[in-house]
Amino acid sequence: MTTLDSPAPSDGIRRSPLRGWLAVFAVTLGIFSLMTSELLPVGLLTPVGSALDVSDGTAGLMVTVPGIVAAFSAPLVTVATGKIDRRLVLGVLIGLVGAANLASAFATNFAIVLVARFLVGISVGGFWSIAGGIALRLVPEHQVARATAVIFGGVETASVLGVPTGTLLGDLSGWRTAFGAVGVLGLTSLVCMVLLMPSLPPQRTITLSDLPKIFRTNAGVRIGVAITFLVITGHFLAYTYVRPVLQEISGVDTNLISLLLLIFGVAGICGNFIAGWMVARNVRATVLGIAVLLTSSVVLLALAGKGTAVAIVLLVLWGLAYGGVPVSMQTWILKAAPDATEAASSLYVSMFNWSIALGALFGGFAVDSIATASVLWIGGGLVILTVLAVGATNRSALPGEPAAAAH
Repeated sequence: MTTLDSPAPSDGIRRSPLRGWLAVFAVTLGIFSLMTSELLPVGLLTPVGSALDVSDGTAGLMVTVPGIVAAFSAPLVTVATGKIDRRLVLGVLIGLVGAANLASAFATNFAIVLVARFLVGISVGGFWSIAGGIALRLVPEHQVARATAVIFGGVETASVLGVPTGTLLGDLSGWRTAFGAVGVLGLTSLVCMVLLMPSLPPQRTITLSDLPKIFRTNAGVRIGVAITFLVITGHFLAYTYVRPVLQEISGVDTNLISLLLLIFGVAGICGNFIAGWMVARNVRATVLGIAVLLTSSVVLLALAGKGTAVAIVLLVLWGLAYGGVPVSMQTWILKAAPDATEAASSLYVSMFNWSIALGALFGGFAVDSIATASVLWIGGGLVILTVLAVGATNRSALPGEPAAAAH
């Protein structure tokens, strides 16, 4: 995703498939580190809040701040580093994640944590914006789709291994240990980037003027950005506060929270690969199915009342639905703008992270001012609006797609 040009590398270098796939795995580890870092506070809101004397709603700023920063850094870092080797850019960004998390581990007050989360946001936006389509330059063209799915698998693996493991580590050894471990993970990712990725000289770069242009002239991109806002804001409005939701509404024992988050993550990995198979056939139908399933699961969680078994079933459905979101929406954007992938993807990544921030922020207001269950109702209401947005698309917006989604 480093160019506005064709998928094939233009540097004239013939790369070995093995080296390309090793680089893909290095990028995947980087994405895993980023998403683990961004989402780690979800499982540690209460411990961090208690230790630093802030409410759950205020602690939610640990998710809001990097989301807002990443929304700005996605296009800005992509444009500002357009003339720099992409391996160097990705390495610096992932190293910054490692350093920021180590700073959080030693923070003496909540303000220091927020500064560190600010730095995480810079890395998340810039890294994801560049790495989301980097497979185009690493593997043969016929393997690009598979390599992209592997890279985005890092997002779901973060939910499966990163967040639950970090939550468990925080429960056993303290939240500082969890942040320290993620810091070490980021530095490990940096080493892998340096050793496994080939040099990726810049190709044709984008300018800031390309961003409003692609949004203004491409209906598919506009709809894709709108859908991203609805689904991601709705999801994170509820998911950021899943720990108090499970404790207060479902009556789940505190010691089981990390296990349930693990179950959610496993379902997410399954959802990622199911959606990866489905989007190749019909992006619209896949996004519609995700919206309906995600809405149903969060609303039913609000209605079900106490019961660990029911909570597990609904978390599985929720995880399956959300697991398919990143690969489905990235595919939507690439289909909508096949000749302007970097500009379109920068807008997508920016909105994705704006939505994480807004979801966490308004979820915090709802938890503190209304009730914990309100985040489920509001989140579900936003996601179901996706159906209307998908219905506004037509054949010209997504080349190669059926004119209407199958119901």
